Amino acid sequence: MEKQVNKLNNFLVLNKALKIFLALFVFGSISQINAQERVPFDQGTKYILADVDVTGKISFNKQTVVTFAGLEKGQSITVPGEEISNAIKKLGKLGLFSEIDFYVNKIDGDSIWLELNIIELPKLGEVKFTGIKKSKKETFIKDNGLTKGKVVNENLITTTKNYIENKYRKDGYYNAKVNIRTMPDTINGNEVKMLVAVDKGNKIKISKIDFVGNGKFTDAKLRRTMSSTKQQNLFRFWKASKFIKDKYKEDLVKIIDKYKEKGYRDARIVSDSVTFNNEKNKLAIKINIEEGNKYYFGDIKFLGNTVYSDQTLARKLGIKKGDVYNGVLLQKRIADKTKPDGDDITNIYQNNGYLFSNINAVEVKTANDTIDFEIRITEGPIAYFNKITVVGNDKTNDEVIYRELKTRPGQKYSKEDLVRTIREIGQLGFFDAEAIDPKFKNVDAQAGTVDIEYNLVEKGSSQIELQGGYGGGGFIGTLGLSFNNFSMRNIFKKEAYRPLPMGDGQKVALRLQGSSYFQTYSMSFTEPWLGGKKPVQFSTSFSYSKQFLNNYQTRSVDKSKSFNILSVSVGLAKRLAKPDDSFVFSNSVSFQYYDLNNYNTGLFKFGDGASRNFAYTVGLTRSNKGFNPIFPTYGSEFTVSAKFTPPYSLMNGIDYGDLENQEAYKKTYTGTEPLSSATGPGGTIVQNGEYLVANYNDDGKLLNYTAVATYSEASADPAKVDQKKFNWLEYYKIKFKADWYTKIYGKLVLRSLGEFGFLGAYNQDRGLVPFERFYLGGDGLANFALDGREVIGLRGYPNQSLTPIVPSGPDKGAQNGATIYNKFSLELRYPITMKSSASIYALTFIEGGAAYDNFKDYNPFVLQRSAGFGLRVFMPAFGLLGIDFAHGFDALPGETKPNGWETHFIIGQQF
Repeated sequence: MEKQVNKLNNFLVLNKALKIFLALFVFGSISQINAQERVPFDQGTKYILADVDVTGKISFNKQTVVTFAGLEKGQSITVPGEEISNAIKKLGKLGLFSEIDFYVNKIDGDSIWLELNIIELPKLGEVKFTGIKKSKKETFIKDNGLTKGKVVNENLITTTKNYIENKYRKDGYYNAKVNIRTMPDTINGNEVKMLVAVDKGNKIKISKIDFVGNGKFTDAKLRRTMSSTKQQNLFRFWKASKFIKDKYKEDLVKIIDKYKEKGYRDARIVSDSVTFNNEKNKLAIKINIEEGNKYYFGDIKFLGNTVYSDQTLARKLGIKKGDVYNGVLLQKRIADKTKPDGDDITNIYQNNGYLFSNINAVEVKTANDTIDFEIRITEGPIAYFNKITVVGNDKTNDEVIYRELKTRPGQKYSKEDLVRTIREIGQLGFFDAEAIDPKFKNVDAQAGTVDIEYNLVEKGSSQIELQGGYGGGGFIGTLGLSFNNFSMRNIFKKEAYRPLPMGDGQKVALRLQGSSYFQTYSMSFTEPWLGGKKPVQFSTSFSYSKQFLNNYQTRSVDKSKSFNILSVSVGLAKRLAKPDDSFVFSNSVSFQYYDLNNYNTGLFKFGDGASRNFAYTVGLTRSNKGFNPIFPTYGSEFTVSAKFTPPYSLMNGIDYGDLENQEAYKKTYTGTEPLSSATGPGGTIVQNGEYLVANYNDDGKLLNYTAVATYSEASADPAKVDQKKFNWLEYYKIKFKADWYTKIYGKLVLRSLGEFGFLGAYNQDRGLVPFERFYLGGDGLANFALDGREVIGLRGYPNQSLTPIVPSGPDKGAQNGATIYNKFSLELRYPITMKSSASIYALTFIEGGAAYDNFKDYNPFVLQRSAGFGLRVFMPAFGLLGIDFAHGFDALPGETKPNGWETHFIIGQQF
């Protein structure tokens, strides 16, 4: 029987409606949705679906398409009916097809055979850009996901076009235009080539910003208020002149806020105009302002408050009758939207459980130049956290995150705890700190409950350090691996290696560094929650280094002369509950064994021998720095620590004041002459030496003797003296560091830093040890430290150059390390991008510091000063990288001229 195609009237109406709804509002990808019959059938009759034949232009497996449509053989369907409509909806939601048609192929009794004819949307084969550089092309492809195989629909074309145009407009190319067209690829089937033509035009600058009607503020002051819209100025290099419409509208609001801050409540912008001069390719802006009169605060009353008294709220508001009206300040004191943890009235309610509270300032009376206010408060019921969930942690185990949460089910709602939780998750370093998003779910004012869902984005937490360089007379290579989210419990589980067992928040670091004249091997392990129940951090480390004596001029290495260091440490750190849980108490025990084998360099007075350093370190830290550990924008960190060894000199019975005499040369003599006449190769024998055996005749005359003669003090061996002094090191070390972060304006952050260190001795006769000293200057990096030294960065000077030098004697001019230092720094930081793939910020700084070899010479106000600028880049796989250009304003020790410019490369650390 010849098949005749007749459209089903009722089904056609349904599909046209579906076509319009899906194409215009949801998918933008379905160009035609039809239902047709190829054999007669009874409308509204139920059939058993015998089979669905998939035809058309597709690359998918036919059964897969049927499954996506939600159809199954043997199911009961009505044609036309809900089953067919749902199948079209499901296929449409996939956004993969341009046409979806159903046909009736055959009916046999109550069984029906359907044909699903679909045409796929084309897929992206190749993208070509014109009018832009190659680097921009790669960025646009990545940001818009223009990868091979991407489904090409109108939505993709529109969003790509808008993205590129907006990107250029934000850079000042106001007339940027993008044209995108697609061409079928005749070779690769259903693929298309995308041709993107970009005409960015010329950068549009603002020639002039004029104000009309302003008498209280000058044009210059109002222009400074506009933070993003600037007129052209040859002397302003830090802020480009460009016009961005959205930013311009924000700047208009800032102008009015400026007036409100000074009492001009009625100030308004009557009109504004933006004129484009096509010949000059520049914009001119004209803003007409009506200033109004100046006002003052009158009576301020609080209504509806039962939890807090009027006096408490008035102190928090901080505004008194007679103060100049400041609408911006009033709003901040009620609810500071710029600070999530601001010191405002809304937050004191929200930190006490009143999530549903509402606070509004209402003007109730204006008399002459005075405005009376009512602060109307609706407190509402106390809210409690109900369900707390975390999503987005694909690698990190749930318990690692949940143990850091300050918001718990059943706990009274607190905005402060919510903000603190965001900071704690960000400080873990496993997630993109800028993308942490706590979503409020199921907010039920009647029940007084709220669910919180923390949305996280994982980022790479492991880092690799692979570098090589030339220094100290030879090539130095470094290989370092740091796994910051390790799982030690799964180390023997083969299935956990993807590529390594991760997710438990532990840290493992391995490092190997070497050259022709030294090797250093180190490893460390940190468990942040020992036992998994309490925030007690366990850490341990082990390192071994071997240094060979080398000649810096000839680059020859003598491996028979070496200096070996073995170091082991174990530590515990506990988060305290009082005074608050931002405090951490830490303590550790460390041991270093220094072994010198014919290693005579002047570093120590003995070239053969050993020293041992057994020390206990205790510290107290309080940190509430902002949630992003790479770029904190608020908060502070204070650390005080003490490191000390046992007071051996109180227990070993050695008189260190007479140690040189005790260690002087001794020799046994036998003779017949008086002891005072005996001499030896080491010097003159001290008079009246000690007789061991003496024989006399009957008249008392000395016949013979055996005696021990001690040579003069000058004959003592310095190596033996130092070996005995420093067999076990004895010292104490005190350090203090204070670090503040303050948001100055917008994204601009000021970092203020001060630090101090002091190395002391219990026994002044024994003196200060040559180990554990401070070396100031340079980038703060130490490739290897032989003597336990601490390297303190001070940019603008060579590495470790600001260290006291030996003024006289055989070691004149050598650096012997400082026993006391201080350093101060101010650093302005501005973020360029805070994306998880790479965080970049620029900085400029001034700093100063000084180091001394004794407390008598210490003067905290005499500093070596420097200033400069730099850049920091943090990439999860490589850690922090950066470069600084710094100018040292003062001379190095022993020099007379200022040091001048220095370039510093920063790897894996911050100042």
